[in-house]
Amino acid sequence: MRILWVKTGPLHPIDTGGKRRTHAMLTEISREHEVTYLSLLPDGTVLDDKEADDDYAAHKIWISTRIAPKWTFQFWFDLIRSTIFSSKPYALEKYEVLPMRKKLQEMSATGGFDLVICDFLAPALNFVGLRFSAPAVLFQHNIESQIWKRLALSQTSVLKSWYFRIQYLRMKKWEAKLSALFDGVITVSSEDSEIARAEYGLTNVLGHVPTGVDVATFRPSVQGNSDRPFTIGFLGSMDWRPNVDACLYFVREILPRVWEMLPQSRLKIIGRNPPSSLHNLASIDARIEVTGTVDDVQPYVHQCHVIAVPLMAGGGTRIKIYEAMAMGVPVVSTTIGAEGLAVTHGEDILLADGSADFSAALVKLEGDPELSSKLAVKAREQMELCHSWAAATRCFMKLCMLRLSSTST
Repeated sequence: MRILWVKTGPLHPIDTGGKRRTHAMLTEISREHEVTYLSLLPDGTVLDDKEADDDYAAHKIWISTRIAPKWTFQFWFDLIRSTIFSSKPYALEKYEVLPMRKKLQEMSATGGFDLVICDFLAPALNFVGLRFSAPAVLFQHNIESQIWKRLALSQTSVLKSWYFRIQYLRMKKWEAKLSALFDGVITVSSEDSEIARAEYGLTNVLGHVPTGVDVATFRPSVQGNSDRPFTIGFLGSMDWRPNVDACLYFVREILPRVWEMLPQSRLKIIGRNPPSSLHNLASIDARIEVTGTVDDVQPYVHQCHVIAVPLMAGGGTRIKIYEAMAMGVPVVSTTIGAEGLAVTHGEDILLADGSADFSAALVKLEGDPELSSKLAVKAREQMELCHSWAAATRCFMKLCMLRLSSTST
């Protein structure tokens, strides 16, 4: 098949869960199909050397655009302008780009594709009013409104809560409207599919694709770390608001409880582009390390005795949990943090909500090497048996083919 895949940025460096999922699945899809990758390229972005040589797509088309980097003056100006004068959520509006829309319009007129994929909701505003001869499918890595709703509920600041609530209500309205435009919607968890059907009344939800992990790349360490102080890791993109809030909550509410029992324990925050609020943590206490952007997270994760996922907001599925499991490191997560994942409390993960229970689970792992080893071994086995990217991609293409066959009849 000839497949058009639409996204909002290059895939390299592969430093987020969303990029990892897209890259892995496109690599699998491109083994059998001809993929054209159409994406925005923000001004000032220099394509990674690996981007051109990577065969995740046969053709790559870049649409230059101006998107202000986070926390710059222009970013704040655009955000305030959007909040006051627009009915659209800023997280979507900033990706509504006229040259992208014109290119999609041109491609829809030629009819040169058998399948069109809108990857994430972010590019979807550019599809409004267009009609492709081929089925167009929205690939929803998250139910975006759920993220904004949980962010609003988790804020202690009245101003932040007000802002996030506005964005939540706008996102809910536009997510429902845009999702209904497509011939099909594919999510990444059964929970997300149910939300799309129940809250948005969508009748075009095709199903969900399980999260995968590259078990050949992410592997347990051959060296132990028993000679190191008990180290808790936090793994994820540190420029994503739910991760930042979770880190700050962990340091404020959970870590002091751990230190009461284990005063020599360490916290290692692993992930790209941490804001100053996280960098400042390391200057406050030497037991906290903020790695910033790293070429390979594995050496840092292997130094940890446990990965903590204290998320209070979020959506979709959390690839970082499966990657930690594949690396043979036990995971302690909130229920929200592991939502949508095929995990079992006490077997391959520990689930704990609330600062007291979460800290108790971490302390328990430090004092029970047998439990720690059991969780790590079982988790690795599960990743090897059930969660390859090839299996996830087969599921995705099967759902797309169902849409294709129903359209043709």
